[in-house]
Amino acid sequence: MKILHTADWHVGKVLKGRSRTDEHRAVLSELVALAREEDVDAVIVAGDLFDTSAPTPEAQALVLNAVLALREGGRDVVVLAGNHDNPQLLEVYRPILGRLGIHAVGTFRRPDQGGTLSFTARSGEPVRLAALPFLSHRYVVRAADVLAGTPAEHNRDYAARVAELVQALTAGFEAGTVNLVTTHGTLPSGRFGGGERRAQSIFSYYFEPTAFPATTQYAALGHLHRRQQIPGPCPIWYSGSPLAVDFGEEDNTPGALLVTVEPGRPAVVREAPISSARGLATRTGTLEELEAMAADLTETWLRVIVAEKPRPGLAETVREILPTALEVSVHERFQPVRDPRATPASGAARGPRELFRDYLSGAGRDNDQVAALFDRLHEEVTG
Repeated sequence: MKILHTADWHVGKVLKGRSRTDEHRAVLSELVALAREEDVDAVIVAGDLFDTSAPTPEAQALVLNAVLALREGGRDVVVLAGNHDNPQLLEVYRPILGRLGIHAVGTFRRPDQGGTLSFTARSGEPVRLAALPFLSHRYVVRAADVLAGTPAEHNRDYAARVAELVQALTAGFEAGTVNLVTTHGTLPSGRFGGGERRAQSIFSYYFEPTAFPATTQYAALGHLHRRQQIPGPCPIWYSGSPLAVDFGEEDNTPGALLVTVEPGRPAVVREAPISSARGLATRTGTLEELEAMAADLTETWLRVIVAEKPRPGLAETVREILPTALEVSVHERFQPVRDPRATPASGAARGPRELFRDYLSGAGRDNDQVAALFDRLHEEVTG
């Protein structure tokens, strides 16, 4: 059978105040086209369908339409909640999508209650798929209790708990079935893409690759936005995000994974780049240098670092040269450094006008017009 593995869509993501709805629509359409062209038998979306736990109606429509399109032709589609998703929202979708043949897993479920899916692929192979959505520290303990059915002592760490849950979900793997695992989390040897929520990716949120049994033909992971393989007892892959989520990911190659697998054999994995979204890039230079590179950057979201002394209107000038500049800052070499030994002059307390002029002077932005505008605004506000 052939599988399309994707994750970390982050639909609804806003980049420096700019909507990326059109980009997401194009990216999801490209994923659907890829599923059709490759005639895949199943699709796994390993979490973070949305960028927020309260997605807008527009974001929900984009995701649901994409999932329904991926289902066409009788493909099995599995979607699970990531750390950005609202697990209860996926549970609301679950019975409706289930009637349409789409498996939605928002919260941990026992193997016999939807945690381990059993189906026959379009290509004829029997499949066992263990699905473990993202679990918070608090919930992973509750999930282990549900599994055990007793209020056990909670003295094991996160990694041990996750391993226990995976072991339970994969207990029914057999030699004659295609055995798959999908989850959303952090393995310690994984390389970050740049836009992940660090608080839910580091510290005690790691679990080990050894959590996956050797009987697994393929482990489909979400959460790290960089596409990569993780060493372990079976083929373990992060698909990465199909678009660069933040400027920390500008060097990533967005895409998905095409997986060919059969019972008793490790999966064969092929990378599939996705190119519909705009690229992200950081550029540094003087105004003259930025103007020279402008023609090649018209379709790229930019973070610009200006190598010139700060002055009023500098950011606006940069955006006239580079209309896709979302963030403009001054190179640290040109930023004024305040003497830490300097102390405010003693004497009578200074008013807002004096304090504002001190600020302009200390920041290296002395400007009589800006100071005069402040005076006028201060008078209007204070009467």
